[in-house]
Amino acid sequence: MSEPVAVREAVLDDGREVVIKRGHAPGATVAEAAGLRWLASAGTVPVPAVHSHDRHRLVIDRVPAGRPSASAAERFGRGLAGLHTAGAPAFGAPPPDGLSDAWIGRAPMANVPAGDWASWYASDRVLPYVRLAVDAGTFEPSEAALFERACARIPASAEPPARLHGDLWNGNVLWDGREAWLIDPAAHGGHRETDLAMLHLFGCPHLDRVIAAYEEATPLADGRRDRIGLHQLFPLLVHTVLFGQSYAGQAVVAARSF
Repeated sequence: MSEPVAVREAVLDDGREVVIKRGHAPGATVAEAAGLRWLASAGTVPVPAVHSHDRHRLVIDRVPAGRPSASAAERFGRGLAGLHTAGAPAFGAPPPDGLSDAWIGRAPMANVPAGDWASWYASDRVLPYVRLAVDAGTFEPSEAALFERACARIPASAEPPARLHGDLWNGNVLWDGREAWLIDPAAHGGHRETDLAMLHLFGCPHLDRVIAAYEEATPLADGRRDRIGLHQLFPLLVHTVLFGQSYAGQAVVAARSF
């Protein structure tokens, strides 16, 4: 297993406080820097500025510590809607200067552009992690077949490719007392409901305010709640690959219910 990412804080000569991260694999910091810059270019949700990076190290601004608030959550919801609307060239597209062989956490993630969301989501965001879990002995072949049947039922979507954070769990949303900031992206082009489904899965302060403000800015298609389990397959399977049986059961339940 790869070594965990090493993170430390430092102060630059000009007094700015920064975070220095060492990547878990060569190029991981390149992918993260490209993702941060791509998210920042939308100008919708605060993202730490990238000061420097190479294939092993990344230096970014430190986000001030604060508490979440309802007003910050509403701004976050509107900003997230704007980020998604900023779009991507295709489903699976990496950020400019990003990598086609990238990561989500320490799990591999392929960024290969595709035109059809349903087939891409199955082939690039569900089944690769099912295969990894089978190889690790976490899933039985019968459970893998369940995911294959679920993939065959993924409905077509008219949504255009959204600019996704890609790993939008609560730990990657930092609050400074006024705003919510995004860190540690696995950015790529995808379906905007996948980011929202991750927030539902792992929790988020004032989530109801976040979603309400999001929908005021950019309404979601009817039946979104019925699709949450479908979009949670991706993060649940990634966590199954990374952490094993503790998430495998949730992934199976999501596939079976879908």
